[in-house]
Amino acid sequence: MIEDTGVRREFGEGPLSRAAALVYSLLVVELLFLLTTAPALVPLVLLDRDPSNIPLAALCVLPVGPALSAALYALHHRTADLTDLHPAAAFWRGYRANVAGALRIWIPWVAWLAILAINLANFAAAGVPGWWAVLLVLVALAVSLWGLNALVITSLFSFRTRDIVRLAAYFVGHARGVTLGHAGLLAAVVGVTVLTSEAVLALLGSVFALAVLSTSRPVTDEVRREYTG
Repeated sequence: MIEDTGVRREFGEGPLSRAAALVYSLLVVELLFLLTTAPALVPLVLLDRDPSNIPLAALCVLPVGPALSAALYALHHRTADLTDLHPAAAFWRGYRANVAGALRIWIPWVAWLAILAINLANFAAAGVPGWWAVLLVLVALAVSLWGLNALVITSLFSFRTRDIVRLAAYFVGHARGVTLGHAGLLAAVVGVTVLTSEAVLALLGSVFALAVLSTSRPVTDEVRREYTG
């Protein structure tokens, strides 16, 4: 009886089992991510890449916010023990708990990015100096970095929205390693979208969530240490 328990513990906690647990969690979270976003992402993939479709594209990505928040929550609370995996339950728990908070962050975030994208798409017709385009790109990058911080914080902690806004902005400037890491992830997102399609990016949703979590660890550790009991 003792030997059976020891074998089970070794199977559930070994390096190969931990890798299998991670792959299983990623696959389950990815399937649920696609399930909760498919009704909006299918029209997005079918849209022509024309500046006039930017408002429609912004509407299509609104369901991605709560789904990505749930993915962050589920992967954060995953276990490395192959014998004790419940990623689906964690995903739905995170979705129910965070849907309202995620949308309070996601909607203004997407709206700001849509406005900036429309301005950049029609830049030639505006007749403004060339440096203005650089400024718009920098603003879009800053908004995106803030949004990633805010989404991670609202997914893993229970704070008022205004406190999340302030913390997210604070960490953009003070957690430089996290900011650089997020900038790299955003560059990868843009590259995948431009070179392939939004569908490919959606298929990497759980991998992106895991990368964001790993990059954000200094932020989440400090929030837990300094701002929670």
